[in-house]
Amino acid sequence: MTPAAHVSAAIEILDDLARRRRPAADALKDWGIAHRFAGSKDRAAIASLVFDALRKRASAAFVMGDDTSRAIMLGALREARGFDAEAIAALCFGERHAPAPLSDDERHRLATAALDAAPDHMRGDYPEWLSERFDAAFGARAAEEGAALAARAPVDLRVNILKCSREQALEKLAHLAPKPTPLSPIGLRIDIGQGRGPALTAETAYLKGLVELQDEASQLAALLCAAAPGEQVLDLCAGGGGKTLALAAQMHNRGQIYAHDSDARRLAPIHERLERAGARNVQVRAPRGNADVLADLDARCDLVAIDAPCTGTGAWRRHPDAKWRLAPGALELRLKEQRQLLAKAARFVKPGGRLAYVTCSVLRDENEDQVAAFLDGHPEFAALSAEEMAEKAGLPDLARFASPHGPGIRLSPASSGTDGFYVCVMVRR
Repeated sequence: MTPAAHVSAAIEILDDLARRRRPAADALKDWGIAHRFAGSKDRAAIASLVFDALRKRASAAFVMGDDTSRAIMLGALREARGFDAEAIAALCFGERHAPAPLSDDERHRLATAALDAAPDHMRGDYPEWLSERFDAAFGARAAEEGAALAARAPVDLRVNILKCSREQALEKLAHLAPKPTPLSPIGLRIDIGQGRGPALTAETAYLKGLVELQDEASQLAALLCAAAPGEQVLDLCAGGGGKTLALAAQMHNRGQIYAHDSDARRLAPIHERLERAGARNVQVRAPRGNADVLADLDARCDLVAIDAPCTGTGAWRRHPDAKWRLAPGALELRLKEQRQLLAKAARFVKPGGRLAYVTCSVLRDENEDQVAAFLDGHPEFAALSAEEMAEKAGLPDLARFASPHGPGIRLSPASSGTDGFYVCVMVRR
C-alpha cells in the first residue's frame, strides 16, 4: 500500500468510528480482517494515522471548518505530523486508492488557518462537556494541559528490583536506546517518535521478568504508597496486578500483600505476572460469591491501596479514542464507585496505618473532591501533606507537584511529563 492509500484507509476507519462509537482497536481489527492484502506494516501505519486523528480531532476540525472524517484526517496531518499544504496535497490525487484532490477551500485552510481564536476545548482537544471541569482543574492552563494529553506518549518500563538494577536493565535493553526516567528511580523510557513501538513483550528482559510496562506516573504512585518490608498491605483494586507487582518489589518479598478485585476476570492475568516477576509475598483474594474474603483483614493493614476505577482522563495519550467515547453518565458511575471503595477500604486500615487513593484522572471530581468528602465523613483519618508523602517515599522532589486544590500530588503530561495521575495518602489516627 502507498502512503496515500494509508490515508484513505484511515478516513474509512474514522467513518466507521463516527457511525458506531466503538473502541478504535475493534474498528482497526475489523478493517484488517476485511482487507487481507494489507500487511502488518500497512496496518501499523494506518493505525498510527487513525490515532493521530483521534488525538487531534477537535483542533483538526477547527482548522478545516468541518468535522467530517476526511476533514479531521487532513487537519491531523497538519496538526499532529506537521505536514504543510503541499505535502498533504501530494497525498490527495484521487488515483490508485488515494483520497480525492484537495478543494481550493481545503488547500487555503491548510495553508492559513490558525488555532489562536479557537475555544480552549478545541485547542486542547478534549470534549466540550468537560470544559468547566478542565477549567476547574487547570485554570488558564486548560488548553495547554489538554494539548499535552493529546500528544503521543513514550514507552515507560518499570525495572523489577527483585531481579535486577536499573543499570543492568539499561544494559540488557541497550539495543532499544532506553533512558532513565526523570522522576522515577526505577524507570526506563523509550522514545518511539512517530514510528511503531518495539515489541517489548517479546524481549528477553520482559519474558524473564526484569522489566514491566508501566508509565512513570503509575510507578510514582506505587512509590508514594511507601510500602515497607514486613508490612501487611491490601491492594483493593488489584486488576491485572501492575501496582501489586510494584509494591511487592518495594517490600523485597517481605511482609504480605493481599491482591483483591471485585471482578475475578480482571485478576486472571496476575498469577502469570507474579510468577514471571518472582513476587512471592502476594496472596490473591479473588471474590467468591457472597463470601467476605477479606474479613480477616479488618483493622489489620499497614497500607490499603485503592487504584480507583476512574474516567481515565489522565491516560488519553495512550487511549485517544476513549476521550471521545466518554459520557457524563460514565463519570457519575465512577464517582459512585469511588465513594463506595473509600468507605469499604477504611475498615481494613489499622490505627496508624495508611490509606492510599490513586486515580489516572485529572478531574477534581474524582480526586480532591472525593478525598475531601471522605475526610468529612471519616474524621479518624487525616491526609498527609505533599511534602510528607514525598519525604516518606524518599522522593522529596515530588513535593513540587502538590495539588493546588487540596491534599495530594497531581501529575500530568504538561507539568511532569507523565500520564495524568492523582495520589493522596491518608493516615488513620
